[in-house]
Amino acid sequence: MKSQEIRQTFLDFFKERGHTVIPSASLVPENDPTVLFTTAGMHPLVPYLLGQAHPSGSKRLASVQKCVRTQDIEDVGDARHLTFFEMLGNWSLGDYFKQDSIRWSWEFLTEKLHLDPSKIYVTVFAGDQDAPRDEESIALWKECFAAKGITAEVDKPLAEGGRIFAMAKDSNWWGPAGTTGPCGPDTEIYYDVDDEWLNQTLPDGMPDFESSRLLEIWNNVFMQYNKLEDGSFVPLAQQNVDTGMGLERIAQILQSEAQKKRLTIFEIDTLKPIADEIKKVVPFVDVDTISGEQESLRIITDHIRTSVMMIADGVYPSNKDRGYILRRLLRRAILHSQLEDASWVAPVVEVTTSIYKEQYPSIAELQDDITKAIGEEVAKFQKTIAQGKKEIAKRESLTGKDAFDLYQSYGFPLELTKEYALSKGVTIDEAEFETEFRRHQDLSRTASSGQFKSGLADHSDMSVRYHTATHLLHQSLRQILGDTVQQKGSNITPERLRFDFSWPEKMTFDQLKAVEDLVNEKIAAGLPVTVETMSPDAAHAAGALGFFGHKYGDSVTVYTMGDFSKEICTGPHVQNTKEVGKFHIAKEEAVSAGVRRIKATVE
Repeated sequence: MKSQEIRQTFLDFFKERGHTVIPSASLVPENDPTVLFTTAGMHPLVPYLLGQAHPSGSKRLASVQKCVRTQDIEDVGDARHLTFFEMLGNWSLGDYFKQDSIRWSWEFLTEKLHLDPSKIYVTVFAGDQDAPRDEESIALWKECFAAKGITAEVDKPLAEGGRIFAMAKDSNWWGPAGTTGPCGPDTEIYYDVDDEWLNQTLPDGMPDFESSRLLEIWNNVFMQYNKLEDGSFVPLAQQNVDTGMGLERIAQILQSEAQKKRLTIFEIDTLKPIADEIKKVVPFVDVDTISGEQESLRIITDHIRTSVMMIADGVYPSNKDRGYILRRLLRRAILHSQLEDASWVAPVVEVTTSIYKEQYPSIAELQDDITKAIGEEVAKFQKTIAQGKKEIAKRESLTGKDAFDLYQSYGFPLELTKEYALSKGVTIDEAEFETEFRRHQDLSRTASSGQFKSGLADHSDMSVRYHTATHLLHQSLRQILGDTVQQKGSNITPERLRFDFSWPEKMTFDQLKAVEDLVNEKIAAGLPVTVETMSPDAAHAAGALGFFGHKYGDSVTVYTMGDFSKEICTGPHVQNTKEVGKFHIAKEEAVSAGVRRIKATVE
């Protein structure tokens, strides 16, 4: 089954069960300050999971969401890690709960995708001092297996019919995103990917869910508790379901079974054509048998695909935030290409856009811009490599920290540093490099976790005030600089706002003061903030701003502030602009070519 067929089968299945199909949101989170990229299908839906009515009016939603996760960039190159993926998801906003969620998951996998039920294993929450064992999910799974004639024992060895395994909170519990908020148990579905034609069977003991043998294919989260500040857990008034299934992973399983061999993730239909094109234009030798070159092929395939998706959603290479992640991916791909010019970029981008143009039309429309952006980064990086080589040539030896600084500053991987240093007779302390590298990874993961935990969909008073201020800032910039200004992203914390917008040059002092004064004028005016639900066409006809047209569904929410600002947005906002407080621009700076950033505070 091809990926497009899987997408459509999934959406049709849930549409038949009363779900409203919503389009993918941008990879750049619209109103979530806690993550650089959309990392799950639930991120754009947080306001609705917290109780706000969805513009469609539906309490059942389904989508295929573009996602990027970058915590494990260094792991890309093996047979299964990706930075970009698509997530199939269905949600209940206080409507159905565990019974329908589990039964529909089982029905979709076994009846629609025709997966072998004897190869399915599940985990559930084992219970602790905060919440009891999830007996309801256990009972429902037993019913599902029994309907296929399979006895499903709980926490028994596989030889004794073990199918359902109760796991601790660190494995089978979601949230809260911050220190308090919605959370609950989840149930994870695994599939045995080694088949009889490989003459391998699972061991008779307890399964190892960390192995590559059992792949997690679907996770159903049941948001049924609210964690309070005192650490206690109380039942939620609105109990939600949030599920996620990786498209690439389920495609890998289905296409492996169809071809009667175990495929890697890079051999599925949305990745193999990209890899095949790279083999044509990048001078690898026998990439199917030489492991190092196979790793390079996978890195280039993944990183270029992800870069295409990022650039299509308005991210450009830079030294900050999303742009830094994009630059890091591109430079890693460029290094592994071993090429000094960008002639190989255009055909690889063309193949990538051809794969996704039906699902995400804007990618094909921006193909030339994407090719140009990547080509420019190739040229810049070649200058950086030359600079890094000069730094190595200056020294007789390199400490591990020196080598790591080259990695951080110039994108030099240790292998390249070693190779060039050896040619110059320079020695490197590799052990110290590894220590520095591991420390960097730990800090990165802690920072990523901390950013996620800092308040997913933080609806604190200060964040709501800052969110409202971004609308006033956006309109003020357009009024002072002109209508060519468009929002390119925002980041809000309870301490400040950060707003990215299109503008080709540094703003003058007078321009910044005029914008700041206009925002404060509208705050002082006490403009009422109102919200309406309408179609995207009606919203644009009414003058509402919204520059993510490809991602809207049949209806949107529009927030209006007096006769000054009107934008498509999911909220939340204050009821009157006087609640925002005094606005102050702290800094204006460049983010990338043609994109500027303002940092501001309110008090």
